[in-house]
Amino acid sequence: MADRRNDPVVVIGMGRFGSALALELAARGTEVLAIDHRPKTVQALAGRLTQIAVADATDLAALRELGVENFYRAVVAIGGDLEASILATSLLVELDVEDIWAKAVTQQHKRILERVGAHHIVLPEHDMGERVAHLVSGRMLDYVEVDEDFALVKTRPPKEIVGVPLGRTRLRSKHGVTVVCVKATGEPFTYATVDTVLQYGDIIVVAGPIAKVERFVENL
Repeated sequence: MADRRNDPVVVIGMGRFGSALALELAARGTEVLAIDHRPKTVQALAGRLTQIAVADATDLAALRELGVENFYRAVVAIGGDLEASILATSLLVELDVEDIWAKAVTQQHKRILERVGAHHIVLPEHDMGERVAHLVSGRMLDYVEVDEDFALVKTRPPKEIVGVPLGRTRLRSKHGVTVVCVKATGEPFTYATVDTVLQYGDIIVVAGPIAKVERFVENL
């Protein structure tokens, strides 16, 4: 299978999410075609993105004129106008774009985009709110949900596993979680092994089912 990671990307909608995404992709060396229907928005970004166009992404002819059907990947970053978001996504499906990402603002919006044919849905506000809630309400230093029931959490090691080789802590059988990596004070992160001995002040990254990770961290 061909590596498509560096293929050009179409980003539709230059609001906060879309413009941040397009600029980050461009900074990483990915060719980006940015599209927005607002001339002032396009003008403001013209000096920072090499390809940006004023166009109505709900108009199939306009998308064809820009050659959108020639792109492998596209992102519909429209959030405020749900009708435009859904229609733009459906037009990308009609143009046979193979990898379609779309921003949703609600769970209902997400379900509609899935039915229309989007391959990947992101809910940035919901996901960020959920992440911050975990950080504010507990002992986590960082929280990343990698699947519906699996997360990575950055935290401090509990007393019960400090000073003991990880292989002897029976973390997996007792708590259902795994220490993936560790950062000692003043050192970079390194992979954890069965021989790793944690110290107070270390930072660890723990992986496991969400409920088990939360229970492990909250019981520190």
